Amino acid sequence: MTAHNTAHHPAPRRRLRRRMAIVSTVAAGGLLLAACGGDGMEGMDHGSGSSASATSTPTAGDDAAAGAFNDADVTFAQMMIPHHEQALEMSRLADGRASDAEVKTLVADIEKAQDPEIQTMKSWLKAWGKPESAQESMPGMDHGSGGMDHGSDGTDQGSGMPGMMSEQDMQKLQAAKGTEFDRMFAEMMIEHHEGAITMAEDEQKNGRDAAAKKLAADVVKTQSAEVEKFKKILDRL
Repeated sequence: MTAHNTAHHPAPRRRLRRRMAIVSTVAAGGLLLAACGGDGMEGMDHGSGSSASATSTPTAGDDAAAGAFNDADVTFAQMMIPHHEQALEMSRLADGRASDAEVKTLVADIEKAQDPEIQTMKSWLKAWGKPESAQESMPGMDHGSGGMDHGSDGTDQGSGMPGMMSEQDMQKLQAAKGTEFDRMFAEMMIEHHEGAITMAEDEQKNGRDAAAKKLAADVVKTQSAEVEKFKKILDRL
């Protein structure tokens, strides 16, 4: 019995060795696959890194574009500032001269809206490194203002801005009182507003700066509504 058991011991040992060899081979194969997988993953990492860079690049570009401006934006701000300033000058003349309650309300609305817009546009020009006055850069403005002259009545301002009142217009308004003032103010402000709307619509079409185009849209909306109110006032005066 002892001899029989001894004779059969080598076989289990050989099977055990084979199993260990197979396990080692599988383990080695697993390590090899893992290594290959690691190389593949590294390659994928580089690829995903490139994708991330590609994705972030347009974002940076969009940010740059959002802060970009063009000549139309500059012209809009430079010309709308004095245009708004004249509207405020006309509105100040209403104090002690206007008699119609609705005219007085519209005067307050104009002052409330346009003074902050002037400050906003001045801040844009400062940020853009451009002068506040269009006349300081007239060589580049000649063609644009020349085109706008056709839309105006040829004012003493010489600015080419549509809807601007002449010095004589302002003197007539200053000399008027009561209903005469109310009627004259409404007529002049309709023309003045329509000029601003023309300039704002041009900015909407040709401008690039998002904030400037937004302000232009506000001008069109607000002043178009005020024009309709002034027309109704004229109908009943």
